[in-house]
Amino acid sequence: MSTDLAIARAATLRPIAEVAERAGIPPEVLEPYGKHKAKVGLDFVAQARAGRPRGKLVLVTGINPTPAGEGKTTTTVGLGDALNRLGRRAVICLREPSLGPCFGVKGGAAGGGHAQVVPMEDINLHFTGDFHAITAANNLLAAMLDNHIHWGNALGIDPRRVSWRRALDMNDRALRQVVQSLGGPGNGFPREDGFDIVVASEVMAAFCLAADLDDLQARLGRIIVAETRERKPVTAADLKADGAMAVLLRDAFAPNLVQTLEGSPALVHGGPFANIAHGCNSVVATTLGLHLSDIVVTEAGFGADLGAEKFLDIKCRLAGLAPEACVIVATVRALKMHGGVAKSALGTEDVAAVRRGIANLARHAENIRKFGIPPVVALNRFDSDTPAEIAAVTEAMAAMGVEAHLCTHWCDGGAGAEALAQAVLRRLAAGEAHFHPLYPDALPLADKIRTVAREVYRAADIALPAAVAAKLARFEALGFGHVPVCIAKTQYSFSADPTLLGAPTGHVLPVREVRLSAGAGFVVAICGEVMTMPGLPRQPAAESIRLDAQGRIEGLF
Repeated sequence: MSTDLAIARAATLRPIAEVAERAGIPPEVLEPYGKHKAKVGLDFVAQARAGRPRGKLVLVTGINPTPAGEGKTTTTVGLGDALNRLGRRAVICLREPSLGPCFGVKGGAAGGGHAQVVPMEDINLHFTGDFHAITAANNLLAAMLDNHIHWGNALGIDPRRVSWRRALDMNDRALRQVVQSLGGPGNGFPREDGFDIVVASEVMAAFCLAADLDDLQARLGRIIVAETRERKPVTAADLKADGAMAVLLRDAFAPNLVQTLEGSPALVHGGPFANIAHGCNSVVATTLGLHLSDIVVTEAGFGADLGAEKFLDIKCRLAGLAPEACVIVATVRALKMHGGVAKSALGTEDVAAVRRGIANLARHAENIRKFGIPPVVALNRFDSDTPAEIAAVTEAMAAMGVEAHLCTHWCDGGAGAEALAQAVLRRLAAGEAHFHPLYPDALPLADKIRTVAREVYRAADIALPAAVAAKLARFEALGFGHVPVCIAKTQYSFSADPTLLGAPTGHVLPVREVRLSAGAGFVVAICGEVMTMPGLPRQPAAESIRLDAQGRIEGLF
């Protein structure tokens, strides 16, 4: 069987100007990065948003991920290709992959098989340099903060209350907690510090939620980096860092245009993780796609309890978006794992385990309906799936009034997702969606966390230590009680325990820490043992990535 990389490498890619023409983008507004990828000029983005009607928005999400694999990005690409095959004008909007997972355990994020965005190697590695620009902007702010303290500290910053962390787009557990500025007075004032992975940086979140460059600089300026001894917040604007940060991000802020293996236009831009950040591609890319097409197909990271909830409660709330259908991706193999089957035994038929695991899928479908959006299930097929196992899924979903369609886009491309596309079109034509966020802006921050825990995770309650509750109260006193919450927790379970699979109920969500992302416009609640700087596994994928004798990349997946 051919690998994803081999399939991508064997494809004949169209010139990027031809892909742009298909999307209604004139060639003169492109800023090419080689032959097969380009940025779309921001002047054209503004013109398109002002002068063209909006298409319809379809969200692709999934069940809680398992080592068996689900194929959410692959399904997003396959669905977009299928809609174009059916004569609709569809644009696909995706996040950019992070280098950390590519060299760690998760692998790339360009889709798979015959449902990929290409050039796959470029997208999964340095691409157009956007993440490097975000890294530089994040760390410029850190450098200017320490430099201000070193040269007299006119703002009266309390070094004990510095909250801004440095960032690196790599999994590196050794950098989670560090001590900086050792070696004498010339190196600054020693203090504890730490690194987050770039996809967890507030700069990434502000970048992805900003409507335009002016909004981006305003968001950057609102980032709170420290407090004075009098507990007054100190912002990036106070340090006069926001302008230089915006300069570093100016070129990166233009959306990236690439193509699928079937030539469908895809905007791949921004990339916050959904387990530790808000998990959606940029607002500027999504809104551009909506003004270029009849239908935008976009995805949210990890399972619907994380990615979809944040897409709906954060991105859609802040950007004025309203999805009209939602696809939930599942596989028989993953449902069997949620039903208690070990990965080594997934090749054996086990209808009873599938039925047990369907509880996870059903929970996600129920949750999507709570937002007023009709769900459709994409059952991504593997060769080991049996007719009885497939029937168990489709029958269970039918009993809930949810269509479930078998998809073979990994091996058949867009043709393998046409039944799913037809189901999505039926949902769009029916006009059943009445989107609304899960909670109102005016709800207190602790109650917003509690609402997500109870309504989405089915927790009995949250555990909120007194110090954490006091920080939430302080955020409200500072005027940030109206913002949404972004919950960071394990992606593997509805609970904060990654081993608790299926559809647990009655658990308690432990809120370990809260952080105010004033620039992005939300409060992060860190729950359980989730880390904002991942580590590499025992055998990282990087061990298998290399160049062959012709200088081509091997081992990337």
